[in-house]
Amino acid sequence: MEQASPVPVLESLPVHVARVGDAMDVRRALPHRLRRRVGAWCFLDHYGPVALQAEEAGMRVGPHPHIGLQTVSWLFSGEVFHRDSLGSQQLIRPGQLNIMTAGHGISHSEESPKPHPAELHGLQFWIALPELARHNDPAFDHHSKLPALRRDGLQMSLIVGEALGERSPAKVHTPLMGLDILLTDVGRRRLPLDPHFEHALLPIEGSVTVEGRQAEPGALCYLGAGRDGLLLENQAPAHVFLIGGEPLREEVLLWWNFVARNEEEMRQASREWQAQDRRFGQVHGYDGPRLVAPEIVTRLRAS
Repeated sequence: MEQASPVPVLESLPVHVARVGDAMDVRRALPHRLRRRVGAWCFLDHYGPVALQAEEAGMRVGPHPHIGLQTVSWLFSGEVFHRDSLGSQQLIRPGQLNIMTAGHGISHSEESPKPHPAELHGLQFWIALPELARHNDPAFDHHSKLPALRRDGLQMSLIVGEALGERSPAKVHTPLMGLDILLTDVGRRRLPLDPHFEHALLPIEGSVTVEGRQAEPGALCYLGAGRDGLLLENQAPAHVFLIGGEPLREEVLLWWNFVARNEEEMRQASREWQAQDRRFGQVHGYDGPRLVAPEIVTRLRAS
């Protein structure tokens, strides 16, 4: 099992491009071959900003299953419409949070609404559920208002977890945090951190110096654990996203849309999805096909 760094480090982990849904390329920061997780955060896609013509479909990700994780959807621009097998139908806009808890099984779709805004830009995360929560019933929640924090020239939104004395209303199952940070003023400041968490920072736009090292879009900056603060400096407005959490002391496997503990759990989930078993329910209203699970051909890797 990969171990979180118990001491502060500065590792630059280049993102790689992946294809999601019908025709959308994303920059995937997690999982990375050198760092599979940050706390319980086990997946991170950054997409856009992409200009969308009125006649373009935009995002289209057909019905697909999940187990053992929470999906966290966060937009900087544009709109995405969510449907799931619980019957949830929810439009998400910038500054709002969709969080879906898969538990033992759920399915959902995501797409740009019709009509849609002219630009789409956002982040998609997964959080691995711990053993005590991963077999629970699925759930979906939408939060239109989240804690907003301002200090030292930083404008911040706490989307999940606890940080800087604030708590997000989103329900999570391990100690963690996700903080959207706009560096609106030029300057040098120290952002307090929980030293029990391991952290990583994803540059979104602009350039920022992190503990004396330049960080720019295109790489995830892994920071390790043991930090009680993070020195940030910028010469122009910039935008970053900070994740952190207590190291998850459980070995987990990640394959396709599933987070589990062993290969047989993955294979069973795949068989039940292909058989349209009631475990994953039905997504109603999406005008396209379900996604097909790929074949498991090699031994799965621990995340």
